[in-house]
Amino acid sequence: MTRPLTERVRKLALQFAMRGKESPIPDITTLRKIPEHLTFPLLRNGVDPVPMLAESREQAPVTKLGAVLGLDIVLVTGHAESKHVLADKTAYSNDMRHLLGTRKRTDAEGIGGLGMTDAPDHTKLRGLLTPEFTMRRLGRLTEMIDRIVTDALDDMEAHGPEVDLVQHFGFEIPFRVICELLGMPEDVREEFHKLGMARFDLSEGSAGSFGAATETRTFLIEQVRQQRANPGEGMIGEIIRNKGSEYDDVELGGLADGVFLGGYETSASMLSMGAYVLMQNPEAYEILRSGDRAGVDKVVEELLRYLCPVQLAFPRFAREDHDLFGLPVKKGAVVLVSLTGANRDPAVVPKPEQFDLRNADTMHFAFGHGMHRCVGAELARMELRAALTGLARRFPDLSMATADPGDLGWRDLSVVYSLDRLPVRLAKEPVPV
Repeated sequence: MTRPLTERVRKLALQFAMRGKESPIPDITTLRKIPEHLTFPLLRNGVDPVPMLAESREQAPVTKLGAVLGLDIVLVTGHAESKHVLADKTAYSNDMRHLLGTRKRTDAEGIGGLGMTDAPDHTKLRGLLTPEFTMRRLGRLTEMIDRIVTDALDDMEAHGPEVDLVQHFGFEIPFRVICELLGMPEDVREEFHKLGMARFDLSEGSAGSFGAATETRTFLIEQVRQQRANPGEGMIGEIIRNKGSEYDDVELGGLADGVFLGGYETSASMLSMGAYVLMQNPEAYEILRSGDRAGVDKVVEELLRYLCPVQLAFPRFAREDHDLFGLPVKKGAVVLVSLTGANRDPAVVPKPEQFDLRNADTMHFAFGHGMHRCVGAELARMELRAALTGLARRFPDLSMATADPGDLGWRDLSVVYSLDRLPVRLAKEPVPV
């Protein structure tokens, strides 16, 4: 037979063999280990991405990393390219329910919320949340945030002269803010705190993260059910009073989960890593202490760009075959935007690998971009300004209490990067007489 005919026969034989057989549906919740060659976008040396990320961006700002569960993985690292993908409402979907396999799932195991839904569901949910995050409504939270910051600083001082800043400052402030924002009763906050820790850890693949997410959503759906009968003073109660009849418990629980997801771990990371960077940049720390609003804003924006704790945006799924800046992308491919890579693109940022206030005017992606940009971005900025200026004023001589990097416990393979410990000294040690 000629070669074309041979090829045709081979294809027909394959089609016959596969007749009646369906391709297996991938189940991302069973993935126990991320292939090593795909992990470098989640790796850092201290606060800095590993050099391989910059090398990948320099070679090609859009590249194919490989495949997982039969799906092509595309990584986007350039600033302009990331902005394009994040803003595109038509070429990509954020809905990942097609990756959940065929096993029957509980309501809490489902995928929802703002980050993993498309219009019109996304539009409906975002419209419900947006009024809660207007500048006018956020202004009412100023006194509450200031009180929580003061309490945390008092607690640090009481536990001094050496304390773990992560425990007493980094996690304490955003956790209490998000609990009060949502209207979480005092008696359930400790349980709620424990559920947040494993949400972004991919060291055991995606299975562990999905399991932790299910527990959190189960908890929040139950909170919504309880507040149906007796609405609290926070956001959950407010939405139930005004629009509760339009949404079921699962929808509102998923919405509360999205607020928790975006407002707790990320802010905790920024406060902890921000303090770490500021102790090495005394001029910026002094600007915070001075209280100059324009200067404080520059410090906060540069910290957001430089640290960018959310390392990858929510995954996008290609709706059709298309070309992405010269790379052919197949329908169904997973497109990952490296927010840290985009924030350190030398094509846009003057001194990308340095914490430098001259970078502060550069657009950054710490809160994402486009229709999925973090709805709570302004609340996060409020927290950062209040907490970091409060820290600088109360403890102007704050310093590291260890010289061993191993004492800090940097998190490997976490979508939200941070450290687990930060031993600090609150004041200068007295000079021996």
